[in-house]
Amino acid sequence: MDILMPQLGETVTEGTVSLWVKAVGDTVQPGDPLFEIETDKSSMEIPATCAGVLTDIRVQKGVVVAVGTVVAIITETATAGQRDSLPSAAPLPAAGAIIAPATAVGVQRQLDPHQAVVTPREHYGPGRRADGVAITPLARRLASLAGVDLGQLKGTGPKGRITARDVAATNAKPSARPAFASGAAASDIVALYADVPHDVLPLDGMRKAIARRLLESKQTIPHFYLTVPVFLDALNTLREDANAALSERAAGQKLSVTDLIIKALAVALQQVPEANVIWAEDRILQLRRADIGIAVAIEGGLVTPVIRDVGSKSVTTVSAELKALANRARGRKLQPAEYQGGSIAISNLGMFGIQEFSAIINPPQSAILAVGAAQRVAVETDTGGVRFASQMTVTLSCDHRAIDGAVGARLLAAFKSAIEHPLRLFVQF
Repeated sequence: MDILMPQLGETVTEGTVSLWVKAVGDTVQPGDPLFEIETDKSSMEIPATCAGVLTDIRVQKGVVVAVGTVVAIITETATAGQRDSLPSAAPLPAAGAIIAPATAVGVQRQLDPHQAVVTPREHYGPGRRADGVAITPLARRLASLAGVDLGQLKGTGPKGRITARDVAATNAKPSARPAFASGAAASDIVALYADVPHDVLPLDGMRKAIARRLLESKQTIPHFYLTVPVFLDALNTLREDANAALSERAAGQKLSVTDLIIKALAVALQQVPEANVIWAEDRILQLRRADIGIAVAIEGGLVTPVIRDVGSKSVTTVSAELKALANRARGRKLQPAEYQGGSIAISNLGMFGIQEFSAIINPPQSAILAVGAAQRVAVETDTGGVRFASQMTVTLSCDHRAIDGAVGARLLAAFKSAIEHPLRLFVQF
């Protein structure tokens, strides 16, 4: 039985074999840990799905392979005598190599339709128009390459479906897809620093994915930025009282400022639902709940786990979920469902002393809130005197295709109000 590199998430196209638990010649049973893989977001242990003997390992530790690649073979009928005479495996590729499915297998195989693994190399838009008319995958690809507006076509396929023949009938000529702007070639950059002592750090799957997605975000999403100062004195006082109460009830349980920021953003999204939206190319999805992603720095990169339906949860529940997700993120144990989707994200660099910054939107989300460090500032009182207050600066990055300036400003104003009048955050406390 061929063991394939699985697909963990709709947008995952490759993975890295990080560890082989079993060796050639080992007997395996269904459910036995076979090997571990790393994707751009997480790591996962892959179990055997059948009983037999591991007769061949085709991909060694550290090699990046495409989804659907045969990484090992389990012989279900092998006997002990046969295991002693197993043929030596073909030389394994070096770590850091990238193998496509056809290269790894040697020939192109027809996958079992019940076991086939989809590899979404490129997406050419949704399968249906806003009016419900279906579009075949080939028609979407041809229309994208030729610059044909599918909204203007009348489908001639079954039930009005738009087919490749309908696109071809426009006589539009396919053209190369516009490439993202790129800098100097890698060889030119390396040559420039040839005389400078340096170490070469290979790019793992996570760093490649971060580079690809952020470049795409900055080049395809029209960002605009809104910045506002937020006073924290009332929030800090209420947080201290809440933590004192929690310490009496459960030792070790403590609310952080980030916990309260997450809850405040959910309250703001409830007040300004027009900002709780996703740009879906030919439509906008207005979400009915606040699923908020939190940027977590991990070794080698960044991941954004999502806390679901924050508006319906208490602050203490949000705090507990954030801690659990952050721990799994740092151990690269997040499941795809724990970091995919989300309404909006928060990136907090205040703990590093960063006072103000602008974050890059994580598609398909339409906004991200950048949170800076708190600092003491002099504030004029109503009587003309001066007092000192704790203040932080937040910057909202918005996708102008989905969120207009006035809507973004209202969301930021609602967030500021929730932080400066924080009692509403504890209604479910």
